[in-house]
Amino acid sequence: MMAEVPDYRPETLAVRAGQQRSQFGEHSEALYLTSSFVFPSAAAAAKRFSGEEEGNVYARFTNPTVTMFEERLAALEGAEDCVATASGMAAIMAAVLAHLKQGDHIVASNSLFGATVQLFNNILSRTGITTTFVSHTDPAAWAAAIRPETKLFFLETPSNPLTEIADIRQLADIAHAKGILVAVDNCFCTPILQRPLDMGADLVIHSATKFLDGQGRVLGGAVCGPKKLTEEVFKYLRTAGPTLSAFNAWVLLKGLETLKLRVEAQSANAAQLATWLEAHPKVARVFYPGLPSHPQHELAKTQQKSGGAIVAFEVKGAREQAWQVVDNCRLLSITANLGDTKTTITHPASTTHGRISPEARAAAGISEGLLRIAVGLEAVEDLKADLERGLSLI
Repeated sequence: MMAEVPDYRPETLAVRAGQQRSQFGEHSEALYLTSSFVFPSAAAAAKRFSGEEEGNVYARFTNPTVTMFEERLAALEGAEDCVATASGMAAIMAAVLAHLKQGDHIVASNSLFGATVQLFNNILSRTGITTTFVSHTDPAAWAAAIRPETKLFFLETPSNPLTEIADIRQLADIAHAKGILVAVDNCFCTPILQRPLDMGADLVIHSATKFLDGQGRVLGGAVCGPKKLTEEVFKYLRTAGPTLSAFNAWVLLKGLETLKLRVEAQSANAAQLATWLEAHPKVARVFYPGLPSHPQHELAKTQQKSGGAIVAFEVKGAREQAWQVVDNCRLLSITANLGDTKTTITHPASTTHGRISPEARAAAGISEGLLRIAVGLEAVEDLKADLERGLSLI
């Protein structure tokens, strides 16, 4: 059971929530590298295995370091509980399989991360769970896609890579009127900028690999929400084993301590970079919720504390011109990861969304000229100069 969390502000929770000290009184969180735990007696072992007595049993589903990470993230999200997983994709899989079965139906945004689309279309479909993809920003389309067997709305907002904003509260109202759960991937914003549970979502999904770590070191994922929902995720984790390692949990704990500082600074940098790109003669369009030109700018202001740290833009041209910008970067890291202190750049149509069909990419608005930048902590003027090298050649 998670400890009661005092009513502290986010920056305090990020440093203090979930901390457990052993009898040695360590100040920094301990790293428990063990596969199993010793019981004082056979009776105690039986009680631990049955759940009659709380305590650690086996590191596939109980570990003190992992528990500290879960409690800290739950506190930041305003969630009753959290279950950590080996990766963000493992978190999505666990959340879905914990609550859906053969014959059930999902309504999902057509602007999801490419691997999530693959999971829904090619993996979950084998279990008899079907998915209908609808416009990210059209609540009427979500309502129209509901079937008697619909059990879940799944979305990420802002979307990857176009930073489209879905109205969480409106979609939650539509879903809950039909007894449907709502899961929101909060990877782009983190709880520093957005708390979906406060707006009616039932579950919040994280790829902790991204901003929660923040330094590109480890993989991790998490599902946050009320205990009655997360306990089903825990049951799946205990049996199927998509477990977050203790070492990765320890690294993520350290990442959370600086989360607010990083996300706010990276978002401020992104806002400056987006403004510069929008005025650039070689840029056709910029996608950034903090810009007044963004179609959901007003909605973003009600849901998010800032525009975030992800900027997407279309160059004037297609793949050749986009790759020219990427290939001439000397500072920006050419990688598809995001949320790092180091700024990254990628061409979504050939990387993060390369495995989905051209038709699906077109429906999601992902053109051959689109680039996505995850802004880090470098000086913005240096980022501009690095991008200008390639843009000037178009």
